[in-house]
Amino acid sequence: MPRKYLKKATLTSKSDASDVHDLVQEMLTKIEAGGDDTALEYAAKLDKYDGPILLSKDEIAAASAKVPQRLKDDIAFAHDNVRRFAEVQKSTMQDVELEIVPGLIAGQKAIPCQSAGCYVPGGRYSHIASAIMTVTTAKVAGCGHITACSPPRPDEGIAPAIIYTADLCGADKILSMGGVQGVAAMTFGLFGLPKSDILVGPGNQYVAEAKRILFGRVGIDMIAGPTDSLILADETADPFIVATDLVGQAEHGYNSPVWLVTDNEALAEKVMEIVPELIADLPKLNGDNAAAAWRDYAEVIVCDTREEMAATSDEYAPEHLTVQAKDLEWWLDRLECYGSLFLGEETTVAFGDKASGTNHVLPTSQSAKYTGGLSVHKYMKIVTWQRATRDGSKPVAEATARISRLEGMEGHARSADARLYKYFPDETFDLTAGE
Repeated sequence: MPRKYLKKATLTSKSDASDVHDLVQEMLTKIEAGGDDTALEYAAKLDKYDGPILLSKDEIAAASAKVPQRLKDDIAFAHDNVRRFAEVQKSTMQDVELEIVPGLIAGQKAIPCQSAGCYVPGGRYSHIASAIMTVTTAKVAGCGHITACSPPRPDEGIAPAIIYTADLCGADKILSMGGVQGVAAMTFGLFGLPKSDILVGPGNQYVAEAKRILFGRVGIDMIAGPTDSLILADETADPFIVATDLVGQAEHGYNSPVWLVTDNEALAEKVMEIVPELIADLPKLNGDNAAAAWRDYAEVIVCDTREEMAATSDEYAPEHLTVQAKDLEWWLDRLECYGSLFLGEETTVAFGDKASGTNHVLPTSQSAKYTGGLSVHKYMKIVTWQRATRDGSKPVAEATARISRLEGMEGHARSADARLYKYFPDETFDLTAGE
């Protein structure tokens, strides 16, 4: 049977997209031309902050002293999990070499970017976990310099827990500046910072647009939209747990889609009954976000088979994908398009968001169809090299000369010819393009 929508979204993540491009482009142009002074003007206007921009060791220590020990312990636990998982990921990137033909060896090397800029949101929420996810992975990758950038609160500065976390995870400098001006400062190397080779981390639509515009002159992790989550559930799922997980992700923002895909209509109906009750029990800001997201962006879909459920999930390509169903190995083998996968009731997206070890900077808006999330790999350049003996270069030079002439690239062909004539002066070669 075709999909049955018990609840259909009235809006999508692109429905309220405003054209911020011109504004962000203007800001970047002015900041690049005006340097530190212009960035400070924007900081005073937008952040409403005129305190220290680059935090000193004493200022970091003072902020860290304000963080309760229990929170420090939790941060250390999460940092250790993320660090160890990142180290395992890095171990999968090996320098290799292969003798392509006798005497010709080609290889690859993984080289980290020299300078990384890590943006840590600090608006509605203090995103401690984002500091862990971005700075830790850059450190494990081996980036030579790491700047952590976070928006300050008026007359207060960056939240002490973010400062403590960024320092613990290995940031070399902490930049107290938000939004486009913060991104620009890291990109253009303001305030004595090295120019960033790559920008990572989540942010609002202005931060995302700044990264989009700057991509090319710097690398970026991805262009992120509103966070989204999908749950696949069968008759074995607990409707209260399913509803709780949907609401937990909907609180991210008014335009954060959450989707339930199931082959059990009774489960779907029960979840839809529970969700409004859970939303009503949240603190006001969280509840307002979740209510709007559920009302306008959420969908509940009933499929006939688990294969149809999986196909639906792959089509949506969610940032976060949860499976609360039997036969988890089948789902792990079958599912292909997601940012991060959470198998079974015993884990949840919130674990990945905060402390379990996998990264929470993930592809949104169906970009999981072609990319994964932030990892040590994002900071690494895979470069290639080759060397050859004279005998090893011979067959390659002959093929290169003929292919180049067939393509009409005579200069390339002569680069190959020159080596053949120098290394093998007594031999005759047919280096014409042929028919």
